[in-house]
Amino acid sequence: MTATKPIKKILIANRGEIAVRVIRAAKELGIQTVAVFSDADQFSLHVKLADFAVRLPGNTSAETYLNVPVLVKAIKESQADAVHPGYGFLSENADFVDAVTMAGAKFIGPSAKAMRLMGDKIAAKRLMKEHKVPCTPGSEGPLKDLNDLQNHAKTVGYPMILKATAGGGGRGMRVVRTDADLAEAFAACTREAISYFGNPAVFCEKYIENPRHIEVQVLFDEQGNGVHLFERDCSVQRRHQKLIEEAPSSYLSHDQRMEIGRRAVTAAKAAGYASAGTIEFICESPDHVYFMEMNTRIQVEHTVSEEITNIDLVKWQIRVAQGEVLSMKQEDIKLRGWAIEARINAEDPAKGFLPSPGVVSSVRFPSGPGIRIESHLYPGYEIPQYYDSMVAKLIVWGEDRKTAMARLNRALGEFEIAGVPTTAKFHEAVLRHPIFIDGKMTTSFVEKEADFFKQEFLKVQSEDVDVAALLAAVFAADDQNLSQSGTLANSDSVGLRSRWFDSARHV
Repeated sequence: MTATKPIKKILIANRGEIAVRVIRAAKELGIQTVAVFSDADQFSLHVKLADFAVRLPGNTSAETYLNVPVLVKAIKESQADAVHPGYGFLSENADFVDAVTMAGAKFIGPSAKAMRLMGDKIAAKRLMKEHKVPCTPGSEGPLKDLNDLQNHAKTVGYPMILKATAGGGGRGMRVVRTDADLAEAFAACTREAISYFGNPAVFCEKYIENPRHIEVQVLFDEQGNGVHLFERDCSVQRRHQKLIEEAPSSYLSHDQRMEIGRRAVTAAKAAGYASAGTIEFICESPDHVYFMEMNTRIQVEHTVSEEITNIDLVKWQIRVAQGEVLSMKQEDIKLRGWAIEARINAEDPAKGFLPSPGVVSSVRFPSGPGIRIESHLYPGYEIPQYYDSMVAKLIVWGEDRKTAMARLNRALGEFEIAGVPTTAKFHEAVLRHPIFIDGKMTTSFVEKEADFFKQEFLKVQSEDVDVAALLAAVFAADDQNLSQSGTLANSDSVGLRSRWFDSARHV
């Protein structure tokens, strides 16, 4: 493989664990890295690990990681010749792709054209239908008005879902079950579409009760060669937010697996896609699988696809951006074992998953065969209140699903983040649930089994009080003991972080 234009320095337009992930991949390829950081992130691990760092003044996302002019200035100031967007923030913003290009840097991801095409849900569905990729029955375009919606309701039937054409992340969506609910749902969905996405367009489609959420990882080079890395099951969700992902899916047979993979490759090729991307499907049954959308970026759960194929997706994103041709064909990619990822959020499951920023007093990550941790945490780190609450990803691999589940259970037992509540115990509860054990979960699993999880949290409530009391006793110890035990009181955290970052290089 010959690179047409080697990349020398990558600016990571992101933060947290994904910024750390990209930095590590780039360093292994011999490429320098530039971190950008808000004031709230000045002590984040990605700043420490990068070769250079550029401050983005302010704290909020709008001031910093979503501020295109400020990021363009950072690109020019650091003389980066490429930009990796990670996920979230501006990773699917075609205007940002254009701005990066105008700044003289290479965007590590798809073209702005492909991003705009697949980012428009109506245009994407039309394209899929042209290439015979099944789509959920619904309106062919944006709804003109309430009368148009009422007419579609007669053909689509109930239940039906309204979606913002520019939507995502569970925003701009309403489920409708009767004629009487149409007007209110249409008005509410339109308001959200304007508020969150600046685009009032809304469409409707059949609402599939209790579906499975299956997605397929694809990888394409800029010469049009593409492959899939099998599927991921992302059905364990809460309010459309994924909590646990696994690859492959126990829902599909071998033939169904290969067919959904073929459809995903067809979809990406139709869009003229290059780089890593994900085609998402909603499954009424293993034989009734509908295209939902494409994520034109790397995803949080890319890790499980890497584990079952032994392919480094982030490195390949960089290689593709350099003009390299894929070194593998579809027949070269073999499915090996089973992988599961648990997203660890700084949230309190016992309080409705309330986000809980604060100082991490100590960290103990699990280790051993088949364990992988992606995180930016360290003792003394203060989790900011301004951004997403995910603080770590625990990924396990096993020879089969049973082995992977046992390994995840063992790893969660070793996992410890003190100082803030996390969702680790929620994941332990999921592993105890018969529906998950049998692999029969749907996207409504968490909500429907709310009573089960409530009881599970009540069981550990007294244990949590004991842990809190123990931590209080530990923090009362002298500084020398704290240092020896590796546990740091909150009052020491700023001093620790300042010393720890003394060697960070800033542009």
